[in-house]
Amino acid sequence: MPRILLVIVLAQFLCTSLWFAGNAIAADLAATLQQPSTFVAHLTSAVQLGFIAGTLVFALLAIADRFSPSRVFFFSALAAALCNLGINLPGVEAGSLLAFRFLTGFFLAGIYPVGMKIAADYAQTGLGKWLGFLVGALVLGTAFPHLLKSVTAQLPWQYVALATSGLAVLGGLAMLLLVPDGPYRRTGQRLQVTAFLSGFRLPRFRAAAFGYFGHMWELYTFWAFLPLILTTYNNAHPDANLPVSFLSFLLIGAGGLACMGSGLLSRKIAPQRVAITALALSGLCCLVSPLVLRSPSGGFFLSFLFVWGLVVVADSPMFSSLVAQSAPDASRGTALTIVNCIGFAITVASIQFTSWLSGFVNAYDLYLILAVGPALGLLAQLGRRPGPATASQ
Repeated sequence: MPRILLVIVLAQFLCTSLWFAGNAIAADLAATLQQPSTFVAHLTSAVQLGFIAGTLVFALLAIADRFSPSRVFFFSALAAALCNLGINLPGVEAGSLLAFRFLTGFFLAGIYPVGMKIAADYAQTGLGKWLGFLVGALVLGTAFPHLLKSVTAQLPWQYVALATSGLAVLGGLAMLLLVPDGPYRRTGQRLQVTAFLSGFRLPRFRAAAFGYFGHMWELYTFWAFLPLILTTYNNAHPDANLPVSFLSFLLIGAGGLACMGSGLLSRKIAPQRVAITALALSGLCCLVSPLVLRSPSGGFFLSFLFVWGLVVVADSPMFSSLVAQSAPDASRGTALTIVNCIGFAITVASIQFTSWLSGFVNAYDLYLILAVGPALGLLAQLGRRPGPATASQ
């Protein structure tokens, strides 16, 4: 079983490299299409909106509960890889490019939450640990296009899309060929349009879901604006000459290690306690960001971003684990999918609002607004006693 779970983690990493494939080459795309620097916000939001639409369709039709999740993952990976290649079409216009990113996000709905569903079908005990590795794979996959951009800087930017699509196909094949349906899978035989609402009647499910929603207000906006934070620092301190693409990979990718660490920590400490601690620390980073981002010390500036990159996502697998464990058995896949859907809708609102706010607020003070999410997520945990640590596996 550990071998199968490791395959799931690897497949998740390979396929989620599609997520920020557009962000890594946003500057090249903006220059080619003669778009403003804020185009990166539209690129990110297009993927998120596609993911939201996809998760709605997958949840309403209960696809992950009615059909083999490994097959759903495979076909979604193929479709997302093909849509991702639309970036490279000659003469593509801004509207068409955003449509391709939207479709890529749509089919990512059959990868990320379905991957969590497959893991939950294999590991009812120790789920927090494995979701830590799974979300860590998502984080590394999200960061990976920035590394590709850094190491292929002398090559045409189209290589990033080619490489990420190829990786996604490999990930889909690995899931199809090496991961049969799990022993704890419960097949939902009938289509029930309102099945996704059943979890929200449960207090434990609601608390976990609302904690996740608060976390999502901060997470993707921080990731999307991280290259801008680094670029702003370079502009203010020309001698720094920070490598933006490489550092974006490192600072986002570091969160993958935090997810794995929180997953392992959940074997000793209650997952809710781990999630609350990480959420509080990331909210604190938002609050002190105006002071640190003004620091003339490059070392202090990068150390702060590294810590923020760790804590901003360390709670994600814990909230996902709590959602999965508290969801009704027959609609677990649908429940995970709809929670992801709402969470990513929140990311679009956060990204677009922060982008709009950047026209009125000093760049150093901009990220104070992200503290709203952690604050509301922490409020949702009031009155909920942390459960026991998850059993090791």
